[in-house]
Amino acid sequence: MIPELGHFALILVFVLAFSLGVVPMVGAARGYTTWMRSAFSLAAGVAVFAFVAFGSLVYAFVTDDFSVRYTANNSNSLLPIYYKVAAVWGAHEGSFLLWILISSIWTLAVAAFSRHLPLAMISRVLAVLGWLIAGFAAFSLFTSNPFERALPMAPSEGADLNPLLQDFGLTVHPPILYTGYVGFSVAFAFAVAALLTGRLDAAWARWSRPWTNVAWSFLSVGIALGSWWAYYELGWGGWWFWDPVENASFMPWLMGTALVHSLAVTEKRGTFKSWTVLLALAAFSLSLLGAFIVRSGVLTSVHAFAVDPKRGMFILAFLGVVVGGSLTLYAVRVPLIRSRVHFGGLSREVLLLLNNVVLVVALAAVLTGTLTPLAYEAFTGGGKISVGPPYFNTVFIPLMVVLAIALGIGPTARWKRTGVRFLIERLGAVFAASVVIGVALPLAIAGAFKWQVAAGTALALWVVATHLQDAWLQAGRRAAGLARLSAGYIGMTLAHLGFAITLLGIVVTSHTSLERDVRLAQGGSAQLGAITFTLTAIDRVRGPNFLAEQASVRVDGDGAPYVLFPQKRHYVAGGQVMTEAAIAPGVTRDVYVAMGEPMDDGAWTMRLHYKPLVRWVWVGALFMASGGVLAITDVRYRRLRVRREAAAAVESNA
Repeated sequence: MIPELGHFALILVFVLAFSLGVVPMVGAARGYTTWMRSAFSLAAGVAVFAFVAFGSLVYAFVTDDFSVRYTANNSNSLLPIYYKVAAVWGAHEGSFLLWILISSIWTLAVAAFSRHLPLAMISRVLAVLGWLIAGFAAFSLFTSNPFERALPMAPSEGADLNPLLQDFGLTVHPPILYTGYVGFSVAFAFAVAALLTGRLDAAWARWSRPWTNVAWSFLSVGIALGSWWAYYELGWGGWWFWDPVENASFMPWLMGTALVHSLAVTEKRGTFKSWTVLLALAAFSLSLLGAFIVRSGVLTSVHAFAVDPKRGMFILAFLGVVVGGSLTLYAVRVPLIRSRVHFGGLSREVLLLLNNVVLVVALAAVLTGTLTPLAYEAFTGGGKISVGPPYFNTVFIPLMVVLAIALGIGPTARWKRTGVRFLIERLGAVFAASVVIGVALPLAIAGAFKWQVAAGTALALWVVATHLQDAWLQAGRRAAGLARLSAGYIGMTLAHLGFAITLLGIVVTSHTSLERDVRLAQGGSAQLGAITFTLTAIDRVRGPNFLAEQASVRVDGDGAPYVLFPQKRHYVAGGQVMTEAAIAPGVTRDVYVAMGEPMDDGAWTMRLHYKPLVRWVWVGALFMASGGVLAITDVRYRRLRVRREAAAAVESNA
């Protein structure tokens, strides 16, 4: 009965979301206050029944109800309880139900925290979100129903969850990533509502900016978690492979980064309005494109979920309606948008525009590299080409150099116009120090010169030094003044410092890592740099749903001796064999061992890695996300809400 309850709740989600898309929108067009106010209760209803539907599916997994086809295909009675819950979104149908749940939560949050906004505006925003949820719910009901029964011949045991997904990283990665993906729908809805009302002033940018920051922060953490999972779970020691599905999440992040900066200019200076609206439309459109890439079956990846062309056609049609409709509305309304603010020289506006251009060009490069193999296969009737890391690195790295240079100048530059002499006086010494230290520091630490490491270190130091200098000047050159800096300013600084940390981690780990594939017999040793690895034992161990050969590898020469325990796991239910790497993490380096294949004489192949600063890649992403969230706590957003609520109270009393 519980799965049927979930199915019925999903039907109600569709009905209520459809009503949310129609009633408030008509009310806003006709001026019907009651119809517009219904948006708040409809949004709450959508969220309640989305929770019921999702909870019903969770119940089916936790209770091992294998009469539900989706549960039978993706779970097993031997799975630990936390993996049974994670298995709910471990494949296509459940992951899309999670998408619907998160969409409903975003919609409910907008309804709850935006009552101070003009009623006509917020009713249109909620209506747009309602239409999107209705589309997602229709997709789930008609092509991807997670509550379909496997009757009358229900299996007594499930097929098991993909072993790659039986991991903490994949337990938390999809919900966080989807929260970022779906969060851009709020910026999209605000942009569409602003186009419908014709009110494309700084106000709509101020209203949508906090939501965009939160979505961008969640997406940043989600991408970092995916990178971290690939690093330790796939056994290859890498943190990014330019996989098409990795790119599917990276593209909306690039567009969202441009949108965050463009919203700041629109809010503070009243310019870039048409550009900001277009970025808001594009950020969510790229999220839908990512859904199409992952779920349409057009590619094969360890991350991809679906191979059903019917689903792909539905998403493609939905993508066409959403993107085509919003761009048509933009084309009609954009002649009404006028920016009368003037700027020139090396002003902050120019640097933020350069930031946007670099990010959009980077996006175009990633999009081209991702879609070219798919287009080639479609036009040649099955021909295969690959676009790999060499292409992406060649195109992407120079753009990031330009971005880092502009990022260092940005905080010092003034609005409207900044003199070149002023920038040289303020930043000349910082630039020289960054270059000198960037060259000397890696040489002193590593004892060898690599120009890529020197350049990356200099760029990271440049960003850090310019931001710390600007913060010191903003504080009046007094430590006590730092406490008076606004949350928005601190958040911006924290995010940019996170970029520098990630940049340094990427450059150092990419160009100074050591890697070696070796053959080790019991008692045998291998050298990697100054570190010695000795295989001391191979043991058989049992997990909750797997058997494993576990190696004991003693590590000498990396401080005090320690032992790592990599595994080669054999999963009982599905028979899959997986590699479980063993990692000794550290602030400045990781030591990484992964088991390969057994040899005829009892020896094993092993992959050994020494990865300097690899964790800085993910720590920097956390800094960036924290900065995005901190920025929305700025007092000006609270003051705006108080003023709007006071005005509404006066109007109702009158």
